[in-house]
Amino acid sequence: MLSYVADLDKRMFFHIVNCTQRHGLYAHAKRVSASGDGHVYLYLSLGLMLTHAQGQALFNLMLASFLVELPLYLLLKNSIRRIRPCHGLVGFESGFEPSDRFSLPSGHTAAAFVMATSVAQVYPIAAPAAYVWALGIGGSRICLGVHYPLDIVAGAVLGTGAVLLVHPVI
Repeated sequence: MLSYVADLDKRMFFHIVNCTQRHGLYAHAKRVSASGDGHVYLYLSLGLMLTHAQGQALFNLMLASFLVELPLYLLLKNSIRRIRPCHGLVGFESGFEPSDRFSLPSGHTAAAFVMATSVAQVYPIAAPAAYVWALGIGGSRICLGVHYPLDIVAGAVLGTGAVLLVHPVI
């Protein structure tokens, strides 16, 4: 069963990467992925904290959620140690060098889903846009050749779960 899932994951990966190349979306994927770098969350949450009544609630929820998500992310990534497709697939080159060797779970996706789920809790009207953006970040990581689809699913579950765990306490 596990080999079937791993094979399906690889086939989905190649399908997405091939579509990205065929439609010339690599540069766009790089820009979308960069929008999920950590400093964006800090600037957005601080900006809302200073300008909007619910901004403090968003900042507090995000901070507490990241304090749960980040250690779990590091524990999982360094325990599972799944080699990234750009480092482990013979004959595949992505042209994009990630910050580490391991891919499961996707840290960019986990962080994007912490942000999206926090936004959904504090600003429900903005939830659809936040989740579309978070999914875009996850998808861009596959397009760049640095994650398999299951890495993205794991990151989304981790990020969402951290917020849902913390939200009742905050």
